[in-house]
Amino acid sequence: MASTTSIPLTQNVFRLRFNQSKRHSLTPLESCSPPRVFCSGLKENMSPTKQLKNVACGILAAWAVTTASPVVAASQRLPPLSTEPNRCERAFVGNTIGQANGVYDKPLDLRFCDYSNEKSNLKGKSLAAALMSDAKFDGADMSEVVMSKAYAVGASFKGVDFSNAVIDRVNFGKADLQGAVFKNTLLSGSTFDDAKLEDAVFEDTIIGYIDLQKLCTNKSISPEGRVELGCR
Repeated sequence: MASTTSIPLTQNVFRLRFNQSKRHSLTPLESCSPPRVFCSGLKENMSPTKQLKNVACGILAAWAVTTASPVVAASQRLPPLSTEPNRCERAFVGNTIGQANGVYDKPLDLRFCDYSNEKSNLKGKSLAAALMSDAKFDGADMSEVVMSKAYAVGASFKGVDFSNAVIDRVNFGKADLQGAVFKNTLLSGSTFDDAKLEDAVFEDTIIGYIDLQKLCTNKSISPEGRVELGCR
């Protein structure tokens, strides 16, 4: 039986080229292009050439995963838009379980819904873990609502009354909150990155020190609002 030559695995697998035949030449683009990695598992009695090819493919597969675009990964966080015909009306009922922890029996998908100037049907509702991005709540009465773990990126809450509400761990990134009223409102763990907070009212707002420090970095808060919050 012909003997095989052992090749150290410490050798740079991306530059290996076997002189026996051109068909054994190994380059990353030829053998394992990152978007399409087809590598079979190692088997017993496999030749050194195939073993090294599998090692190279394994390294490239790991590289392809770790260098995946974060934008693509982020876009896969949210589920597809609900096709339920009356999904927007479900906000008037809200969630019936898991108010504090954002647990629900059915997803509350309010994305792109328009609740402008809604004065009665949202008050006191539990909107825990609701998907609110790009929805409109301008002028609505949302006093005493529970919005634990809601996702409100890009939503519009201009002039909304959040008095006595529980705003817990809500993502308000890039939301429009101009003139919103947070009187006696619990603001815990919520984020306001790039949110518009001009003329927002923070009278008697209940907020932790760390959350306050983060909120005060938002430059759109009016001088009056900064005084109410105690921003330094």
